[in-house]
Amino acid sequence: MTLKKQLLCVVAINLILVTGSAAAEKPNILWIFQEDTSPWIGCYGDPINKNWTPYIDKMAANGVRFSRAFVPFPVCSACRSSMALGANAIRFGAHEHRSRRGPEKTYLPKGMKTIAELMREANYFTFNVGKTDYNFAEAGDGIYSSIPKKHSRTPWRECAKGQPFFGQIQLKGGKTNTSKWPAKKKTDPATVTVPADYPQNDLYRGVVAQHYDTIRSDDMVIGGILDRLEADGLLESTIVVYFSDHGANNLIRHKQMPTEGGLHVPFIIQGPAKWVGKAGTVRDDLINTLDLTATSFAWAGLAIPAWCEGQNLFAENFIPRTFVAGAKDRLDHTIDRVRTIRTDRYRYTRNFFVDRVFLQPQYRDNRPFLTSVREAYADGTLDPKLAEIYFGERPAEELYDVIADPAQVHNLVNKPSLASVLQEHRAILAEWLDKGDLGEGNEPDKELEMNGQNSKWGIGVNVQYERIRHDTDGDGLSDKWETVNNRDPNDGKLLFTFDCGGWQTEGWQGQGELTNIAGYEGYLDFDLLTGNASLVRDGLKLDADKNRGSLEIRIRCSSDTRVVVTANGKNLGGVEVAAGKGYTEYRLPLKRGTWQGTINALKMSFAGAKGTTVAIDWIRVVD
Repeated sequence: MTLKKQLLCVVAINLILVTGSAAAEKPNILWIFQEDTSPWIGCYGDPINKNWTPYIDKMAANGVRFSRAFVPFPVCSACRSSMALGANAIRFGAHEHRSRRGPEKTYLPKGMKTIAELMREANYFTFNVGKTDYNFAEAGDGIYSSIPKKHSRTPWRECAKGQPFFGQIQLKGGKTNTSKWPAKKKTDPATVTVPADYPQNDLYRGVVAQHYDTIRSDDMVIGGILDRLEADGLLESTIVVYFSDHGANNLIRHKQMPTEGGLHVPFIIQGPAKWVGKAGTVRDDLINTLDLTATSFAWAGLAIPAWCEGQNLFAENFIPRTFVAGAKDRLDHTIDRVRTIRTDRYRYTRNFFVDRVFLQPQYRDNRPFLTSVREAYADGTLDPKLAEIYFGERPAEELYDVIADPAQVHNLVNKPSLASVLQEHRAILAEWLDKGDLGEGNEPDKELEMNGQNSKWGIGVNVQYERIRHDTDGDGLSDKWETVNNRDPNDGKLLFTFDCGGWQTEGWQGQGELTNIAGYEGYLDFDLLTGNASLVRDGLKLDADKNRGSLEIRIRCSSDTRVVVTANGKNLGGVEVAAGKGYTEYRLPLKRGTWQGTINALKMSFAGAKGTTVAIDWIRVVD
């Protein structure tokens, strides 16, 4: 062997040794990804679960607990999609809940890969036990290594000798059925505190107590995972991360809502000190769970991809965040677009659709904790503040002091002393959105058909669905929409009642100087900023002969107001609405000559004092 060949062999052997040593230094990484769980845990200072979450508490004692960790989305699939890439789903098109399940598939942008795929390329054994639920077509079992069912509780045992693993174990968390749990382990509803943004009654005390029980139950499951790792001699070489995908399952302002309750989650990292630092550390800085994806890449010795929005939580040059951002788009059949940021003290939220109330129709509508709220609103017994939150006019902007008001009950957006704070948060959100927001566009029609026509979770009632539906009787409301809202889709009768929380305006639009026309659910409600403005309803194909009689408007105005109505540009007449706090019905006879043929458009013009408030309960034709 020549000297040159000998030197090459030595170099090769050294490379093998160095590479082998580096591989041996790579830690195992396990994400325990829990569903629907708020941080109501002993180590988080919650008195109800003190001494009831020993395994999670032990993880915190042996590792790092993050007190202010927030997920990017308050729903599972969009959150998981974001975590899989390390970027907010609005950046790469996975923001619509369950958007990969229809015929119009959602694919990742060219060049982007999931953390599981990149880990596999780096010789990590990768696994996922339980749910995947991503919003892009490439995802699923194919991005993970194969696991035989016999090892579903110990998936790491499929690793080749000396091969590190990156895995996820999905837990039911807040979805756990605790009905058969031993009574002695259950939380006493009388001892819990119901958050201020929910009815203070026995039903909600039971809902809150049950969520505590789910956390207690899953603590035992987590303990089993840790015990099996320890029995296999892997606990000391494995970084274990415990966190949730969003807030509590059965609290209607937590799950699916981009609030403190919906986005704030437990987040604990346990592992060797060389990787996670001093045991028992508590970090109070603002954390986006996207940081976990970036940190996992760093643990594995991989470069953090350019698309990642997180950073290595344990890097020497780590820069604490000044804000964390979150988003909400279509969830099941319910369409929305909300963007929010959380700074040290405030949460600022921007609602892009103000023609629907906060508590839109959703997949939980038949559950007692939700039906009870709707019934209380309908019969006028719901607390006024809760009626405002859930069924009041949807504000375009919200600002909360979440230190003083963690339940986000008091919107401070119009408080003069916080004008500069509001402007600052507007600028932060605008800058964050300037980096890309695919939620600005419309979802493909095929996806709307898949998720809102006849889906198991419900039928959509938002205006976006109207473009894929047919209106047989020409009243401007599709057959499907009318059926869902208990109207006759074939009667050809003009009827607007404004009681659909997912589309309050029913197609009416404001013209001129006036505020948002969607008021509380059941009404149109707006201010005449200059004293003169109009409402217009286009898109009608109404047969005048099927709508004979009078046009009835149930209305109230804060000052005397004249209302003039036209159809197809022809004057039907006007009424003088006297100032008052109660509603009054006014009728305009529909005369042949001005009301004939096919009615394509209606217009209502208002003339009153500047600042007059107008509220309309219904517009209909009566005999």
